[in-house]
Formats: sequence, C-alpha cells, structure tokens
Amino acid sequence: MQHSRGVLTALFILCLLTSAAILGQDLFVSDLSAGMVWHIIVQLQLPLVFTAILVGAGLSVSAATLQVTLHNPLADPGIIGISSGASLMAALVLLTLHLDFVNYFYLLPLACFVGALLSTGLIYMVARRLRASATAVILAGIAISTIAGAIMAWLYILADAQALRNLTFWLMGSLYQTDWWILAVAGPLITAGLFYQLSQAGALNWLYGGSALAAAAGANPSRLVRNNLIVCALCVGAAVSVAGSIAFVGLLVPHFLRMIIGFDNRRLLPACALCGALVLLLVALFSELVSWMTLPVSMVTATIGGPLLLIALYKGQWRMS
Repeated sequence: MQHSRGVLTALFILCLLTSAAILGQDLFVSDLSAGMVWHIIVQLQLPLVFTAILVGAGLSVSAATLQVTLHNPLADPGIIGISSGASLMAALVLLTLHLDFVNYFYLLPLACFVGALLSTGLIYMVARRLRASATAVILAGIAISTIAGAIMAWLYILADAQALRNLTFWLMGSLYQTDWWILAVAGPLITAGLFYQLSQAGALNWLYGGSALAAAAGANPSRLVRNNLIVCALCVGAAVSVAGSIAFVGLLVPHFLRMIIGFDNRRLLPACALCGALVLLLVALFSELVSWMTLPVSMVTATIGGPLLLIALYKGQWRMS
C-alpha cells in the first residue's frame, strides 16, 4: 500500500512539474510584453496542458478498464478499433458536412462517441460469440480498423485540399487543435467517464475471476460489462474528438504500471490516469522545446511505447491476473 501511494505521489508531482514547465517557458522571454505572455499562457498553453491531461488520462484508464472487461491484455482502443471508429465518424463530419462554428464543436464529439460506441458494440458481440477469445477480439479490431481505413481512403479521393488537411489531424494526432470552446464540450465527458471508471475499480477486480465470481460477490456482470463499454466508448470518442487518434498510450501505460504496483484496479486506475496524463504532458513539453517543427503525437508515443511494450511483454506482464 505504501509503495502504491509513493508511486501515485511521484506521478502527481511529476505532472505538476511538467505542467509548470510548459506554462512557464515564455515567462523569461525578454522581448514579449506581460500582456502577450498572459495571452499565450491562457489561450494557448493552458488548453494544451488540459488537453494532454484529459486525453492521456482518458485513454489510459479506458484501456485498463477494457483489458479487464474483455479479458484481453491487448484491448487498447487503437488496436481493437475503437479509435478507428471514432476517427471514421470524425472524418465523415469533417469531409461531408458544412457546419457553422457552434454545430461543429457540438456535433464532432457526438459523432466520435457514436463511432466509438458502434466499434465497441461490434467487438463486444464478437467477444461474446467466441467466448472472449483474445485472438478473435484482436482480429475483429483489425477488421474494423481496416474497414474504417478503407472508407477514409475513399473519402480522401473525394475531399478538397482544406478537408484533407483537417483529416490529417485525426490520423496523426495533435494536442494543438483545441481551445476553451472544444474543451468545454469534450472535457466534462472525459472527466465524467474517468470518475465513473474510478468508482468501479473494486468491481473490476471481481471480473478478474470471471462473471461467476463477480456475481457471487454481489455484482451484476452483464450490467457492469455493458456500462464499462459505454463509458469507455464515451471517453475514447471525446478524446479522439479533441486530439485525434493517438497510438500506444492506452496499451503501454496499464501494462507498465502493472509491473510496478500490481493488478489491484483500486490503485492501478488512479495511477493510469496520472501516468497517461504525464506521458502526454511530456510529449507536449517536448513539442514545445522543438517548436521549429510539428511533431505528430502518435509518432512520438509509438517511438517511446514500442520498446517499452516489448519490455513489458518480455517480462510476462501481458497476463490479466
């Protein structure tokens, strides 16, 4: 217990320090007026920090919940097709509808949520039919991602140049496309989803032993699984609506933390929220330091996440109990 508290405290402090580094980097630029520095912090860097925290926490906690709910250690929103479904709906909105400012910010998170929910529903149906076979779930995710990719490729052919630039954001991921208006819509959705998942951490532990054990412990396994899938789809859809499709964070963070603090979701999920936020805050800080070039988030997270995931797999941390 003390070890877990130490990890959570360390992650929290690192998040604070990284956020302070992002917000404070322009304070000592001599050729900027105080008003300009204030404008940069409030209008650009604070939304960047909040976006990194919300998206990192939402993807990591949702992935940890999905891995337990589907009994599949590879249940990352990117790998099993949830992010692809959300990105496809975003692409349809961006490339086929001509919306005004207000409708754009309200409809896009809704479209991403619907896409994520449909993908999650398909995966859940396959998992139930094939008795939660890990291979079947992954293959279903690959199939959904392939179909979504094919439809987006057709949309590429039909889209104009401006629409193509907008669509590229969804495919590569970016923390720089948000502002307070977008966060005002997507932020509460992700926050509500996070609180729900954290409140269900104890019930998730029962699912390690299967539906029968969860029912014996007093839970309703069917309702628990259904609610978890809906909430995860909500979180992932909202995250994709503000930052596009970001790879590896949801897969890397839970497995890495299980090596450190174990499988108890009452400690694992808060740690996933903090560690996922920290990973994207570090990506944001790195992007600020190399401001002469634009770094796609997925490129950075895949570069970091690939080797670390191999280490986790090598150490045998792919097991779910």
